[in-house]
Amino acid sequence: MPQHYPFSAVVGSDDMALALILSAISPSIGGVLVRGEKGTAKSTMVRALASVLPPIDVISGDRFSTDPRESNPLSPDGPFEAGADVETRPVRLVELPVGATEDRVLGSLHLEKALTDGVTEYEPGLLARAHRGVLYVDEVNLLHDHLVDLLLDAAAMGRSTVERDGVSVEHAARFVLIGTMNPEEGELRPQLLDRFGLTVEVAAPRDPATRVEVVRRRLAFEADPDAFAARHADDEARLTDRIQAAQKLAGQVELSEWALLKVAEICAAFEVDGMRADIVAARAAAAHAAWHGRTGVLREDIRAAARLALPHRRRRNPFDAPGIDEDLLDQLLGDDAPPQPPDPEPAPDDDDRTSQDHDPAGPTGQSSGPGEPDATDGGGPPGPSGRQAHGDHDPEPRAGGSSEVTVAAPQQPYRPKLFTVAGIGAGESGRRSRAITEAGRRVGAERRTGRGGSIHLLETIRAAAPHQRARGHHGPGLAFRSGDLRLAVREGRESNLILFCVDASGSMAARKRMEQVKTAILSLLMDAYQRRDKVGLITFRQDGAELALPPTGSVDIAATRLAELPAGGRTPLAEGLLRAADILRRERVRDPRRRPLLVVVTDGRATHGPDALGRAHQVAAHLADTGVACLVVDCETGRFRLDLAHELATHLMAEYVALGDVSAADLTDIVRRAA
Repeated sequence: MPQHYPFSAVVGSDDMALALILSAISPSIGGVLVRGEKGTAKSTMVRALASVLPPIDVISGDRFSTDPRESNPLSPDGPFEAGADVETRPVRLVELPVGATEDRVLGSLHLEKALTDGVTEYEPGLLARAHRGVLYVDEVNLLHDHLVDLLLDAAAMGRSTVERDGVSVEHAARFVLIGTMNPEEGELRPQLLDRFGLTVEVAAPRDPATRVEVVRRRLAFEADPDAFAARHADDEARLTDRIQAAQKLAGQVELSEWALLKVAEICAAFEVDGMRADIVAARAAAAHAAWHGRTGVLREDIRAAARLALPHRRRRNPFDAPGIDEDLLDQLLGDDAPPQPPDPEPAPDDDDRTSQDHDPAGPTGQSSGPGEPDATDGGGPPGPSGRQAHGDHDPEPRAGGSSEVTVAAPQQPYRPKLFTVAGIGAGESGRRSRAITEAGRRVGAERRTGRGGSIHLLETIRAAAPHQRARGHHGPGLAFRSGDLRLAVREGRESNLILFCVDASGSMAARKRMEQVKTAILSLLMDAYQRRDKVGLITFRQDGAELALPPTGSVDIAATRLAELPAGGRTPLAEGLLRAADILRRERVRDPRRRPLLVVVTDGRATHGPDALGRAHQVAAHLADTGVACLVVDCETGRFRLDLAHELATHLMAEYVALGDVSAADLTDIVRRAA
């Protein structure tokens, strides 16, 4: 059996280690979301966690890991006889792949036997396998929203229910849910983000000595995994003992009135929404006290809990970075001493090296390792500052556009109109364009071809009815075969690729036009985030076009690039459209199911090169021939209009909208804003 990297050997992830351990001590905290750049040992540490968790007792032969001490276990394999055989096994780490179906997650019912014999035969899914263990979702931000909802519901309720056309099965599903994600690839919706109990930001250490130690340990592990694991075996064993002792002590920890009031004051001061933050912070503080062998909650326990439970609950929109003001937190905690708890029994191995290595918050809850995220780095891709610097060295003014470079800031975004791709697609579930999806209204039926889905009972009966005599069936009921099953075809909404092609030339910099343009694009980005779209950003100015942001699910990165976008120089409209055509061609190969919407934001002018406007119209006609859905946002203002953007929309066969008409604000919205 291959060795996993030891949990105690991971360097520079103290906050993450603490969050994972607290969730293992008290699974009711609600799991951990780990956010960070690639290559920061997120998956390594999660996979190592299971090896240090105490083993569990289960009833032999039970597929649902039932605890033999439960008086009324919720297991479809039950009921169990008194004195049933018991076995002890390690805690399972169950990994949920991003492409998993609902049936794979929840389990599936044998529909043919249910219809023919009335027998409920249930095949357990990943939630059943993860019961009393760890369920790990790598790249959780790429998982379908409805599957994330299912996971979080099961984690909160401690049970999972599978219902298929009137047949229902329920089983226990208590597990530690851990999700990891790279924010560059897209964010979770705020509603889903709030459902994770704790959140940790990780980044690669910036201290050279620490980086050297990481490399040294990794090379030693790869050279001889068994010897490396043996060197850390004692640390792993001590860590297991300490977790087990904390799990037993957790039920004895008392949350005093002072502790509860302090938690409430902190949550109110940080203006978190709802009450989930208070509940999670209280549970995490109690688990932290148990981790330190105490039966009373102290100030350092509340501080450690707040640092993990509050940052992701303070975001007001998707462009806000998660975080917490630790100076304010210290001020709120104050110096008033809490009532002293009774003298605790000493925690096992409290002075050993493992305790020091894996007391990530330390006595004050602060990370002492060099793995703290660097505020100047952020873990994301480099911004467009280099492009801006290049723009500061524009050549002398030329005809057709100002060479002066300006950077305008967008204003508060508004609610835009809904722009969709025509026709019916078959892409990933979302909230924009019409598509055949797994959820939505039923519009037909199809023969089952291996994919999951809800059965279309009427069409299944119609398919089976003509064959009853040939199958030798007489009397009431019907004889079904697997080929009779028909699944419902449903129409819902899909997500799309929204590719912005933005004119950043000198004409756009005049009369605060770029400020209005950026505000409109920011509003469309917010709309794309809510509708689960991918976004990309192309800009064109001076003598070429640039891919400022490759297609991604992270609209907050797009918003950052947009805010720093300079404007000035000539207008290479044809080059911008050509670059858009190239990107769309690549994305069609990479993700053929996702239909694109090209949003061209321009006043329609073209001033770079000979016959600039004619070339732009030729490229536009070529794009129209490819069938790409397009939207032209006309930025032209003033009394005298050339109407060139409208002409461009005609060549693109695109929907046309003036910049001022992007907003969906009606009279009610205007009155509300005025009030």
